Amino acid sequence: MNKDSGAGFFAGLIMGAVIGVALGFLYAPQSGPETRKMVKEKAASVKDAASRQISRIKEKMQSTLATDEE
Repeated sequence: MNKDSGAGFFAGLIMGAVIGVALGFLYAPQSGPETRKMVKEKAASVKDAASRQISRIKEKMQSTLATDEE
């Protein structure tokens, strides 16, 4: 497994989670305004989680690259 496949896996995982959450909200038995509010909150939560994960991946890649250069 190369270094890029790990990043691709997490990107796919995040996209799958976003799509799953969106579909779940579309079929939820709530009114439109309630659903939009919930989608907005969940989207912000997913964005924060994705940002944290991307930061971890970047740090790990930089650490690996720095180790390889030595």
